[in-house]
Amino acid sequence: MMEAGGAGAGGRDERVPQWGAQETRELIMARGEMERETVAARRSAKTMWEAVAARLRERGYRRTAEQCKCKWKNLVNRYKGKETSDPEIGRQCPFFEELHAVFTERARNMQRQLLESESGASVKRKLKRPGGDRSSGESDDEDDGGEESDDEKPMHSRKRKADDKKQQYQRMSEKSRAGISSIHELLQDFLVQQQHIDVRWQEMMERRAQERVVFEQQWRQTMQKLEQERLLLEHSWMEREEQRRMREEARAEKRDALLTTLLNKLLQEDL
Repeated sequence: MMEAGGAGAGGRDERVPQWGAQETRELIMARGEMERETVAARRSAKTMWEAVAARLRERGYRRTAEQCKCKWKNLVNRYKGKETSDPEIGRQCPFFEELHAVFTERARNMQRQLLESESGASVKRKLKRPGGDRSSGESDDEDDGGEESDDEKPMHSRKRKADDKKQQYQRMSEKSRAGISSIHELLQDFLVQQQHIDVRWQEMMERRAQERVVFEQQWRQTMQKLEQERLLLEHSWMEREEQRRMREEARAEKRDALLTTLLNKLLQEDL
């Protein structure tokens, strides 16, 4: 179990041990679990990172909330650098897939919350309309009563109050619609960026696959050439060996013929 150094006595910080690969993956998993929880949207940043540190402690890693926050910030910076740099030249992010899954989950949650907020706003508007109709009816009744009682000043004040409330409600509705539209635009931009990243990643993988195929073809061609050269060398060696054997056999036949001739001459002289 890894233990993180905390603040020492007198305000001095002990040296914080480095994060291991598995510990970093556990941090990303814990942060992703917080994204999937609906309660996380209502938590403050401090409370959320304390919850992340608590989950790491449950898994055997002792880290403070501040250490988790700093490590997450570094991971996000490397993830963003991975998005904007050339995948072939830039420094590779070792936890790109895990971070990509977390941010994809965040985009889905934001989109779901946007849809829920839009549906809730529409329901509230429907609920408020009958009350507005009743208030207008009541004002009409009051106006009629005012006409009957010839009390014009209270009638005008009630009209002004109703108009002010109506205008205030319209301004609030416009502001809420503007806020929802801006959130929707941000989500659309984020999704477009994610799609661009996925397209670039797919293109990079396809390009690497094509390069691997070309490399394998070149390697096969080189091996075929080497095999052909080996066969030619072996064939030429066998031909040389065959010629050498034939020369040795010819010399042996000549030697035998000479010996036979000499023996015949010696036998004839003896006779």
